[in-house]
Amino acid sequence: MALDFSFSPEHESVRETVRRFCQDEVAPLVRQAEETETFPRELFRKWGDMGLIGARYPQDVGGSGMDKVADCIIREEMSAVCQGFASSWSAHSHLGIWPIWKGGTAAQQERYFRPAIAGRKIAAFGLSEPDGGSNVRALKTRATKVPGGWQLNGSKLYISNAPIADFVLVAARTRPELTIDAISLFIVETKSPGFEVSKLDKESIRSSETGLIHIDNVFVPDDGLLGEREGTYPLILESLSENRVGVAANSLGMARAALEASVAYAGERIVANKRIGDYQAIAHRLADMAADIEATRWLVYYGAWCVDRGTLTSDLAAKVKLVASEAAVRASEAAIRIFGGAGIMREYPVGRIHRDALLYVIGEGTSDIQRNLIARGLGFKA
Repeated sequence: MALDFSFSPEHESVRETVRRFCQDEVAPLVRQAEETETFPRELFRKWGDMGLIGARYPQDVGGSGMDKVADCIIREEMSAVCQGFASSWSAHSHLGIWPIWKGGTAAQQERYFRPAIAGRKIAAFGLSEPDGGSNVRALKTRATKVPGGWQLNGSKLYISNAPIADFVLVAARTRPELTIDAISLFIVETKSPGFEVSKLDKESIRSSETGLIHIDNVFVPDDGLLGEREGTYPLILESLSENRVGVAANSLGMARAALEASVAYAGERIVANKRIGDYQAIAHRLADMAADIEATRWLVYYGAWCVDRGTLTSDLAAKVKLVASEAAVRASEAAIRIFGGAGIMREYPVGRIHRDALLYVIGEGTSDIQRNLIARGLGFKA
């Protein structure tokens, strides 16, 4: 069967629209947002008005009806300008609302999904915990059935958008046994009594606000249980697998931005009456970056192509995420070496890109977790 990896005219139009928007309206906000570690909330409304939050959701639910390839294009272009902003967009547009679209009731979709897809409400996804990270089976947050609803207790750590969110999808254990039926998702409004968020200071993606959540006897009514049914563990796994392809596109955007900045600097910086890009050591480093990024680009969009055809496997998602995240770290480190002393100056973006790229060899499953998944696909119990 022939494989068509070309971008359609619609895809190219999306890329041009997002690239222009990011340069005109997003880029001017980056420096202040990074310095103050605050996210400009008005971006959510603008993204909603442009249809970017709902890019790959069906039109009949308020989405733009695009595919995963378009979603990855949006991520790549956003991340090339500011990964902090792109991270907040991703935490909202995918992890925060995708499970509601996929498994929520009609009432839940009307109350939370539709306002969120329009950028009128901000969502977050509460999975990681202080003791267990993103290990779903090690969840300690408990949900106890009480008259009229559930009582939640526990904590969540490193939750993107938590300080600015209107609601959080909270993963909690509804039964003590380690089965897929024992873990469920709850839609918790952040103004609920007993739900407290502490903002965290970070070295990476500083403009994406991240929080520690304390959940102390928080009451969630029955209609706050996602789908009004227990056992949404498979939905969590499905969401995480697809999002690994998405964050790979984020990594691709960062790597590309590092290369573009390096090529520009190597063409402008003169040493001994010669552009530094004309020195073989620099030229070879740029060549390696370009080849690495091109290979990454094909793998990322192949992963998106598989998502659209329903053929994405967990080990393929792991390969895509592993390769792209490591490529972004290599490219951004190489960029700093090319810039020399200028590479650690905030006048240039490469230091920020490197700090942000390091997040993705950790977040969404560490590189070693991805290697374990790939090894299992090969038949080994890593």
